[in-house]
Amino acid sequence: MTADLQRVLIVRTDRLGDVILSLPMVLALRKAFPRVAVSMLLQHYTGAIVEGHPCVEEILWYDAEGQLVPFLAMLRTIRARRFDAVVVARPTGRLAWLMFLARIPVRLGTGYRYYSLLFNRRVFEHRKDARRHELEYNLNLLAPLGISAEANRGPVSFGITVSPDEERAAKNILIANGVVPDRPFAVIHPGTGGSAREWQLGNFGDLGARLNSRKRLPIVVTGSLSEEELVRTLVQIIGGGAVPLDGKLSLRELAAVLRLASVWIGHSTGPLHLAVAVGTPVVGLYPQLLPMSPTRWGPYSDRSRVHVPDRPTDCTECVGGKLGHCPCMDTITVNEVFRSVEELLADGESLGS
Repeated sequence: MTADLQRVLIVRTDRLGDVILSLPMVLALRKAFPRVAVSMLLQHYTGAIVEGHPCVEEILWYDAEGQLVPFLAMLRTIRARRFDAVVVARPTGRLAWLMFLARIPVRLGTGYRYYSLLFNRRVFEHRKDARRHELEYNLNLLAPLGISAEANRGPVSFGITVSPDEERAAKNILIANGVVPDRPFAVIHPGTGGSAREWQLGNFGDLGARLNSRKRLPIVVTGSLSEEELVRTLVQIIGGGAVPLDGKLSLRELAAVLRLASVWIGHSTGPLHLAVAVGTPVVGLYPQLLPMSPTRWGPYSDRSRVHVPDRPTDCTECVGGKLGHCPCMDTITVNEVFRSVEELLADGESLGS
């Protein structure tokens, strides 16, 4: 059956970073089955980054106007495409039932959920153990189709493109905010969207001020509309040479700005993976806790540096606490991060970028 695959659906209905780390699956499928048409089931707030992907035939939307598409309407949409196979990279009971009732012949998913019997090709791999990268876990889901993750290791392409019009729009936004887009600048993204433990804002402020004064590097501070206060506070701490772009950028405009940047600095978030996907060097700040570790969620790039607290993984100040500011994260020093940025900037100069 798999030798005749013509239409495959990849399901990833969660956050931005998860979607980006699923995109190499598309290219692996096309490599194994050159004539296959790959579609993706996504939410609108992440799906914009996949629009225009050269190997994605169609995007199916899992939500409309902020709400999930009703079950029966979603089922009709999926069934009408007559997919040969579906890969459920982000499993839920609802999604498993949708794929089962849509009568998709080959249904790939985890073997460790109560609803896993609805998948007829199951992969038994616990992601919470963080033994490999999320991108590699995703590729491993393709093993029942005869696609080896090992054969797809090494440099990867995410297929995210920035059009000339989007680059022009990004340059105009930067110019309007006093940043010369054809000269080096750094992007600091202090927020986490509630997905990671946080380095103190004062640390980011000290770092930004040093980069601006010692390296003459303008600082662009990004964040969502809901992070306006966070972004504006950081800009004030850094002082001159920093500009806020909170809520001013669409997802694709953000990709274009990141592609123009010399370096990106922030936590384990979707924008980190977006920066990697468009080829920008990154410095990532990660907690020492296993489920959030850089082994699983780190930047999938050689042009990166990662900082993790030298603290025990069972630290009582962190484990069981809410996401947000964490004393362990503050053991990462500004000096360490500054040196990492310097190294990446020097590497960029040696590469002529």
